[in-house]
Amino acid sequence: MKQLLHNSTTESQMFKFPALFEADPEGGFVVTFRDIPEAVTQGDTLAEAQAMAVDALVTAMDFYVEDRRPVPLPSQVQAGEHLVELPPSIAAKVLLLNTCLESRTRPADLARAMGIKPQEVTRILDLHHATKIDTLADAFRALGHELDIQVRPLTAHA
Repeated sequence: MKQLLHNSTTESQMFKFPALFEADPEGGFVVTFRDIPEAVTQGDTLAEAQAMAVDALVTAMDFYVEDRRPVPLPSQVQAGEHLVELPPSIAAKVLLLNTCLESRTRPADLARAMGIKPQEVTRILDLHHATKIDTLADAFRALGHELDIQVRPLTAHA
């Protein structure tokens, strides 16, 4: 079984998924992710395809959240692939989803543990709802985990 995306993932690749950008014979580029097969997109130019790749990855994360499926850990990048990074706000919620699934915690259980209404947990897990970082930290704490935020210098590959 493929390892799931969670807190012990190496920081340098935690939210960066390898994507293949292939020239389409009819023009433009098609983008696919081998770790997230639901994420497929295209763009007329390479720059447009790169922007669309982030959007496709986020949209695929919606499917995982909606279906309560764990998000797999990104594979190592292979020749010809480029890394596409999830936005930090989405990545934190994906970590929360995987932590809930690994601990078999239902949203109602998390709401009880946090002392909030179940609808609030639904909003916390909603990738398109802005959630305060403190609220996410509270959710992780209720699950027996700590949200760890780090700042590090950019690498030449970033």
